[in-house]
Amino acid sequence: MSLPPLRLRKDEDRRLRAGHLWVFSNEVDVERTPLTAFAPGDAVQVQDARGAPLGTGYVNPRSLIAFRLLSRDAHAELDGAFLKRRLTRALSLRQMLFDRPFYRLAYGESDGLPGLVVDRFGGVLVVQITTAGMERVKDQVVDALREVVSPDAILFRNDSSGRALEGLPEYVETAFGTVPDVVELEENGVKFGAPMAGQKTGWFYDHRMNRARLMAYAPGRRVLDVFSYVGGWGVQAAAAGAEQVVCVDASAEALEHAGRNAELNGVGAKVQVRRGDAFDALRELGADGEKFDVVVLDPPAFIKRRKDQKAGEEAYRRINQLALEVLKQDGMLVSASCSYHLPREALQDAMLRATRHRGRLLQIVEQGHQGPDHPVHPAIPETAYLKAFFGRVG
Repeated sequence: MSLPPLRLRKDEDRRLRAGHLWVFSNEVDVERTPLTAFAPGDAVQVQDARGAPLGTGYVNPRSLIAFRLLSRDAHAELDGAFLKRRLTRALSLRQMLFDRPFYRLAYGESDGLPGLVVDRFGGVLVVQITTAGMERVKDQVVDALREVVSPDAILFRNDSSGRALEGLPEYVETAFGTVPDVVELEENGVKFGAPMAGQKTGWFYDHRMNRARLMAYAPGRRVLDVFSYVGGWGVQAAAAGAEQVVCVDASAEALEHAGRNAELNGVGAKVQVRRGDAFDALRELGADGEKFDVVVLDPPAFIKRRKDQKAGEEAYRRINQLALEVLKQDGMLVSASCSYHLPREALQDAMLRATRHRGRLLQIVEQGHQGPDHPVHPAIPETAYLKAFFGRVG
């Protein structure tokens, strides 16, 4: 099948040739190939200013990212066979890394599947589609997943705010099978139940390796897990031998799951929960004279857009400073950020500023990033978003 062309302006092919997968709307030669001639999700062949093909992908005239490259083959199509090949390749990486079927199976551009994220919970797959091009082939996505993985059930969690940028509605629906309210998973040898009505896909696999690092610092210590959600950090710390763990979260439902997850691993007596705003809870704990050997800060993104930069950086500094109020001498502060717009060095600086404000010494002893089931595309910085520092504070 011959695809319609999308022509780029002169020299605007440099990013694609360097390995990137996106074309922005201001890089398109709209005189020769007007974006208004396309519907969201249309398949096109992208060409340089001279008409030489660069590959194929899909277009969305409503989005700042006007084109996403799928293949450098000028005749490739986004169909069931394409999806099966890419998903098979993605699966082979995860099977090489993990001996249990609990991981992010597909991570968008990094797995050559722009607009598609799939998390695997044993026999249940949770799928997120964020682009119009991938939305068009959602049925083929289901068919390919069933052929490659043979799941018991597939759930679409297409309720992310980012879909609005593509002109897509938000919805949650079961595509196949029966999806339980809570799915089971295992991480670092610890069992969990993740709510399907919870945040995003119900679990955050990206911190797997960082939570494994925490387990070395937990035995015999008192641990505070702030922004705990269902206890990913705290329950693993308790399972690793922590003397006591306190999980703090604003969601009563999340804390109920945290308590159940503690019981599931036989550490219910070690884990306490405390509901409240994280900033307020840290102030209250400090005022009560509470002290912890380890404090974990894993907040939601304080910087979702560039305009949030200044306020977000200040929020990271404040939350780290409040954590110091409850951290024992020579305690371990684990500070993380999932904000792409916060550079790694800025998070480290927030920790430094907080410790200097309190007249304390900071030693960075370990650094972490997203796990290998969230591979980084070297030409797309946006795929490398997670950072974590393990700091000893004296």
